[in-house]
Amino acid sequence: MPFVDIRLAGSATRAQKAALVADITRALGEHLGKPAAAVQINITELSLENYGAGGQLIADRAPAPASPVQEVASADDKR
Repeated sequence: MPFVDIRLAGSATRAQKAALVADITRALGEHLGKPAAAVQINITELSLENYGAGGQLIADRAPAPASPVQEVASADDKR
């Protein structure tokens, strides 16, 4: 029985988490021959105020610029 632990800095929507669970379950079935019912996935969302890297809280970092893909998706979403 495969167990998968995912830790996210920040949060994801319910739909994003559902998609991750479906994709990971499908991949384990495809690559390892595991039945979907056997796959266990735990997603933990870490508060950006409770997670640090490089000597700094993630919450204190300047936001990263949006990638061109995100910008295009945002523009498409407004139509």
